Amino acid sequence: MRHGKKVNHLGRTASHRKAMLANMASSLIKHKRITTTLAKAKALRVYVEPIITKSKNDTTHSRRTVFAYLQDKEVVTELFRDVAAKVANRPGGYTRIIKLNNRLGDNAEMALIELVDYNEVYGKNASTEEKKTTRRGRSKSTAKKADAPVAEAKVEETPAVEEAPAADATEEEAK
Repeated sequence: MRHGKKVNHLGRTASHRKAMLANMASSLIKHKRITTTLAKAKALRVYVEPIITKSKNDTTHSRRTVFAYLQDKEVVTELFRDVAAKVANRPGGYTRIIKLNNRLGDNAEMALIELVDYNEVYGKNASTEEKKTTRRGRSKSTAKKADAPVAEAKVEETPAVEEAPAADATEEEAK
């Protein structure tokens, strides 16, 4: 029975699992999103969210604690400088897991794990596009309403340019 066993061992020894999660966390912080299996993404979320929370407090002790988990100086610097500034007001939930199609080779469930504040599609900076018209038929009452503003629009009349006298003038000059 699995009572009280909450850690997914991912089919690895403790040292292998620790090294794998450290590398995946470093890649996530460096690239802002990675594609992996669903089980690894869920394990990575549990691993990386406390590290990001610790990076909000920029002290020597918190830097050393985070370095003990990540083992990469450049990633720790980027985490404390860039990522911590973006997630400063967020109370948690720094990562998002999006399920993808199964992997072709072994049919494993794949997922995209990303840092929430670095995605332009779902963020506040996403551009809102206008709804496109459909090609389906409409009822007559909505068609009349849609046509009414078009009928009321004023069309400017452009003065017609008379080319005939100009053409006659050139003919007279030629004679």
